Amino acid sequence: MKNFIFLLAFSIVLAACSKVPITNRKQTNLLPESTLIQMAKDQYTAFLAEATVLPDSDPRAQRVKRVGEKIKEATESFLTSKGYAKRIEGFEWEFKTVVDDETINAWCMPGGKVCVYTGILPLFDSDDELAVVMGHEIAHAIARHGNERMSQQMIVNGVGSVLSPADTTQVSIFQQVFIGSATLGMLKYSRNHESEADKLGLVFAKVAGYDPNAAITFWKKMAAQGGAGMPEIFSTHPSDERRIADLEEFLKEIDQYIE
Repeated sequence: MKNFIFLLAFSIVLAACSKVPITNRKQTNLLPESTLIQMAKDQYTAFLAEATVLPDSDPRAQRVKRVGEKIKEATESFLTSKGYAKRIEGFEWEFKTVVDDETINAWCMPGGKVCVYTGILPLFDSDDELAVVMGHEIAHAIARHGNERMSQQMIVNGVGSVLSPADTTQVSIFQQVFIGSATLGMLKYSRNHESEADKLGLVFAKVAGYDPNAAITFWKKMAAQGGAGMPEIFSTHPSDERRIADLEEFLKEIDQYIE
């Protein structure tokens, strides 16, 4: 019986393997993406019910939406042309600006629900800088890092959780993987995920017409302001020096991923 369960679980893992666009890294996603998108949508709806969001007439909200829509359109076209249309299947994009001047944060949930906080907006000296950060957050959703993290947690919890169809099990794991409601959307991503999102995010920003080199100026600016007060959004990211070096190296070859 144990051998049967092991073989069944192994078969599920094998069938769930896929590759991340651009990096071609193999990943294992056990949860149907449609299920994760619905769970994220429910959490997002609950979040909006309590949060204060800027009206569409506010210039800051218009800026976020304008940049977000450009990235969305270009990214969808790019992924479709590269044979990755399934990566955006079921996405219902929204771009909201959350009123919270004390929180330096931005995130994109599975399914394309994007929120940028007013606290981070003053850090962007240009739309290019805003675009590389939004591109980074959108990249987490496109790369299905949330599904991957949940799948890892499901494996840790045992085969039973992998095979269980119960929604309560899936929701419980969703809550384990996501940090509480105060920072909804902020997954406990690994540094490998962060580095991968950096690369995808630069491509998404570039195909949308933004200058990906803005990532270098932005992170150098962040490094100069670093220290103990580093915002939580950057807490699991690679060190400033390592990140900037990796970004500079990737920018040398970025065109080969777009052609």
